[in-house]
Amino acid sequence: MDKQKIVDCLNEVLEHELAGVVRYTHYAFMVFGHNRIPICGWLRAQAKESLGHADEIGELITSFDGHPSLKIGKLLESDNHRVNEILTESLHHEKIQVELYKKLLKMAGDSVLVEEFARKMIYEEELHIAEVQKMIKDPNK
Repeated sequence: MDKQKIVDCLNEVLEHELAGVVRYTHYAFMVFGHNRIPICGWLRAQAKESLGHADEIGELITSFDGHPSLKIGKLLESDNHRVNEILTESLHHEKIQVELYKKLLKMAGDSVLVEEFARKMIYEEELHIAEVQKMIKDPNK
């Protein structure tokens, strides 16, 4: 296991999680209509969860004597604020996150700590993907 490569990958994941905090918070501001309250609640919960993930990642980085990044991943403003578009963008964000955690998993080597952390996060992100896909799905089809 290459500690520096692990730290670099963790920093990449950290930056993406922090972008998720900003992204989901912004989305919650931009939801309007009859379903605003439950959708905003769900989006704000996603932002809080991303922040929790960022906390875990930062602690893991420092456990490997690394320095957590102060950067935030890419934030693209689509100016598309209809609920389905927001959810589609969220789905894309979650899929990238899964790929980053899979990258981390491949680097784990003999570190059970890194392996179990990556597996747990992949599991959580894949659950989010399934949830968002259900939210996007047209119930009449």
